[in-house]
Amino acid sequence: MIEIATGMQLRAARNALGWSIEKLAEQSGISVRTIIRYEEVSGVPANRSGNLSQLVQSLESAGIEFIGAPDDAPGIRIHVPKPDESK
Repeated sequence: MIEIATGMQLRAARNALGWSIEKLAEQSGISVRTIIRYEEVSGVPANRSGNLSQLVQSLESAGIEFIGAPDDAPGIRIHVPKPDESK
């Protein structure tokens, strides 16, 4: 698990999961206002009180993998299980 991510990675991860900001706030325990502020940062948001780490952990628990480095091709990989096609 990484503990840093860019605002763009956070927004991409949330959108990849189809989550609203409110859903991410509920899952992470971080306020909607803080998430909005973090997603607007062009680089790595300040990690006050461990909020960034908590957001990253919540997104990773849902199947997101943060890849690259903030200054070298930051991105995400999605590891969401596919629906059971046998049904």
